[in-house]
Amino acid sequence: MKIKQCLFIATTAIVLSSCGGKGSKGMPNFGDNEFAVVTIGTQSAGLQTSYPATIRGIQDVEVRPKISGFITKLLVHEGETVSAGQTMFLIDSETYRAAVRQAQAALNTAKTQMNTAKMTYDNNKKLFEQNIIGQYELSTSLNSYTTAQAAVAQAQAAVASAQETLSWCTVKAPAAGVVGSLPFKVGTLVSASNALTTVSNISIMEVFFSMSESEMLNLSKTAGSAKAAIDEMPAVKLQLADGTTYNHPGKVVKMSGVIDASTGTYSLIAHFQNPEKLLKSGGSGRIVIPQVNNSAIIVPQPATSQIQDKVFVYVVGKDNKVKYTEITVDPQNDGKNFIVTGGLHSGDRIVTKGLPKLSDGMEIKPITEAQYMKKIEDAEKLGAAQGNAGDFAKAMGGK
Repeated sequence: MKIKQCLFIATTAIVLSSCGGKGSKGMPNFGDNEFAVVTIGTQSAGLQTSYPATIRGIQDVEVRPKISGFITKLLVHEGETVSAGQTMFLIDSETYRAAVRQAQAALNTAKTQMNTAKMTYDNNKKLFEQNIIGQYELSTSLNSYTTAQAAVAQAQAAVASAQETLSWCTVKAPAAGVVGSLPFKVGTLVSASNALTTVSNISIMEVFFSMSESEMLNLSKTAGSAKAAIDEMPAVKLQLADGTTYNHPGKVVKMSGVIDASTGTYSLIAHFQNPEKLLKSGGSGRIVIPQVNNSAIIVPQPATSQIQDKVFVYVVGKDNKVKYTEITVDPQNDGKNFIVTGGLHSGDRIVTKGLPKLSDGMEIKPITEAQYMKKIEDAEKLGAAQGNAGDFAKAMGGK
């Protein structure tokens, strides 16, 4: 029995050795010069360029008191939605109420004096008609009456001013929106220099981002003008701080008329609808602008090698010799492919598999990627068979 087992093991080893030998038919030999090669063509490619962005409400209004005083009531909460004219703060008003009473008293005095001057003038008119007094006395009484009328008007203006100042003790929302932070509490002394809070209209959000001068020049030249370039921009996306994409598209609507000298960029504004009030004023994110290139040359990233910031491919010549060639690629990519901007042309052939075994000037035998993958599959099967035979031999020898 042991003799039969030994003969079986020896026979199996001979067969496997014969199958794996160099030059055996049907089995891949990776010592040869066969490499997967593809011919480069053009195709449509979608690009995405992103820019850091800052989010603001379409209307951010600071709420400031017009007078100095102590806050006596706080009638809103942070994050609350308020309507235009809604009362937000009350400031101690006793001093200003006293000023109104004082102005009203002065008005009453002025009216009394005006009534007295009017009676004097009316009486003097009768006396003048009876030639009892002269023109001088009549004119003097008229002047006194006119002066009293002016004093009443002045006192009325003082009352109106005092009442308006009193109204400033009630701080109202200047616009509809969402209340920001509330740094000042009841009992705090505030003045016009203090911003009590901010009311932000966040129904539409303005997202600010910057584009380089060269980018805007390219867009303007293509579209004919900067305004046309803005109008022709596709709908943009907003990537939020957590990496997710906001579910409403935006539209670029404005561009600054001057270049920021410190950064060499144009400032642009995109509008986004905010029905769920997910976006908050003061937030950050990234504007994503899609672009479509209908004649792009695309190469898979595994078919390239990178040294520092340079990208290379092996280009196959007519004599089937490879040339280590530098190419330029768009910095924006999907992590799987490069869009080539220079160094390759439609119709060029490049090696896509087995790059580590290549060297510049090496002559190869081009095969398709399917043939190359078949060779790998056959090699894996052979390796598995050899491993199983070895395990079987050990098992037999151990009995």
